[in-house]
Amino acid sequence: MRAHELAEPYPSVSTDDSALDAARLLAERKLPALLVVDTDQQPYAIVPGSQLIKQLVPDYVLETPHVAAVIDDRHLAEVTEKIAGLTVTQWLPPRTYAPPVVGPDAGALQVAALMARTHTPLVAVIERDGDQVRLVGAITAARLMQRLIGGS
Repeated sequence: MRAHELAEPYPSVSTDDSALDAARLLAERKLPALLVVDTDQQPYAIVPGSQLIKQLVPDYVLETPHVAAVIDDRHLAEVTEKIAGLTVTQWLPPRTYAPPVVGPDAGALQVAALMARTHTPLVAVIERDGDQVRLVGAITAARLMQRLIGGS
């Protein structure tokens, strides 16, 4: 099975969108990762939800993990405050790499290897026409796993 057959429509956000809106999209749609596109609608970044959550946790909790065990939910307002007013680009982790992408003719094992190497649950499928790049869709780890193990 080829990537264009595995690809499905996947919601994306723009680099200039509100970080808070992007976080809500991730939560409400139960997405495994955020697909960020640039102003030309080309893949800019794919960031797993776990890495975005890390961006929400206050630094003092990350630096001193035992603090997390003693603070309660009254401090959750800090999470929203941390990204209020930020764009998606400003919210992304500082070490964001080029998004994992494949062409429409990539095979399932090629996609699986790319997911494994990049530690991401999402791969964008793109089509090139000269200098133009068009986002066809995305392949989630769940969709790929279905194909690999013969699920429905």
